[in-house]
Amino acid sequence: MALGKDYAAQQCSIARALEVIGERWTLLVVRDAFYGVRRYNDFLSHLGIPRAVLAARLQALTEAGVLAKRRYQESPPREEYVLTDRGKALWPTLRSLGLWGREHFEDTLPMRYFHHAACGTLLGAYGQCSACGVEVAPEDVEMRPGPGLDPGPDDHVGRALLTPRRLLQPLDTDRV
Repeated sequence: MALGKDYAAQQCSIARALEVIGERWTLLVVRDAFYGVRRYNDFLSHLGIPRAVLAARLQALTEAGVLAKRRYQESPPREEYVLTDRGKALWPTLRSLGLWGREHFEDTLPMRYFHHAACGTLLGAYGQCSACGVEVAPEDVEMRPGPGLDPGPDDHVGRALLTPRRLLQPLDTDRV
């Protein structure tokens, strides 16, 4: 039996979620949006994704309400992509998937560490701050480089991500 192209016959919340975020590259686009990547060319540069695939993923994520387009320049007109509340709700999923990958693939060194910005404490497995006793929202997470991060990336986005920064803050790639 051939694998279908969608999960329309499935009555399952996981299947419904996979309809939106289950395509190859999609979670990496969402991950980069958490890192502050907002512009098409920055996604393209950092991910090395084919243009047509990126355009399709951004359109699908926008239609699903995970990303929203926001005009940042009028002449010529240019838009950026920002996470919506629906998109921000994917943070625990991305975090858990990263931890799962780190735990089950020994050759994967941590590329980034996530800390509570208010107190500097490394977040626990479920995104909680052990010092403050709270679950930390993505806006309050500081991302710091880990030992697996390439210290000399070829792309401007990778270079901009080498310094500690809060999640969801727009990435300024003009200064690297």
